[in-house]
Amino acid sequence: MSAAKVSDLHRTAFVTGASSGLGAAFVEMLLADGVRVWGTARDPARLAARENFSPVTLDLADPATAERNFLQAAGAAGGAFDLVINNAGYGVFGPFAATDFAVWQAQLDAMMPATLRLAHAALRPMLARRRGCLVNISSLAAEFPLPFMSGYNVAKAGLSAFSESLAFETRGTGVSIIDFRPGDYRTPFNQAMHRPTAEPSAIEARAWRRLEANLLAAPSSARAAADLRRALLHGRSGTVRSGSFFQARLAPLLARLAPLVLLRAALRIYYR
Repeated sequence: MSAAKVSDLHRTAFVTGASSGLGAAFVEMLLADGVRVWGTARDPARLAARENFSPVTLDLADPATAERNFLQAAGAAGGAFDLVINNAGYGVFGPFAATDFAVWQAQLDAMMPATLRLAHAALRPMLARRRGCLVNISSLAAEFPLPFMSGYNVAKAGLSAFSESLAFETRGTGVSIIDFRPGDYRTPFNQAMHRPTAEPSAIEARAWRRLEANLLAAPSSARAAADLRRALLHGRSGTVRSGSFFQARLAPLLARLAPLVLLRAALRIYYR
């Protein structure tokens, strides 16, 4: 029988990137289910104070400090968290070769090594207690790469592969691993996007307009939170796709059935 609330399985949670977008929606969902939440942002002033919520300063650009702040929060939570959601990250939109490599390096450093470092710190006590859940927020970009966002695509594909590895390693331990892959949602993601190209080409501009249109037509972040809630209540490791019916259901099905050359042609048409 499924648990009625997430707090029946996980009493404490740590959520990165909690100040807006999907992270904020995850926090609201967990609080509504009675979970005690520690949420992070680079600027904790962006995190509203409320009952059962503790703001934590965390910048993925500084992995050592991020881990130290995580461990301090875990100490306040009783030594370990029952649930950790690695959600923080950001987008860079621009041609790979025309953009200074330091831009891509900074993005990959923030979204891969720092995230893995937090996962490492979270998993050790979970495995020792033989209970807990680690959620890595990847993206459907791991399956359908976004144009002019090569660094983001690489980071999310790597995070999904990492989750798959951990699901094998933690089998039978009482710890679950969720690879959560959201599609487009109506969040401030594009507004916060770093766009290093001063004068975008025509094809780059068309792709950007398509991405903007997708966000405007996308579901609200509450749907992502509801999808994650269902996955948490199942209490099992696995991959969860979330988003519109086309992105989260139909497109993955077509990808399994259609030849790769056809899939690539469809993506070119989709992004114009």
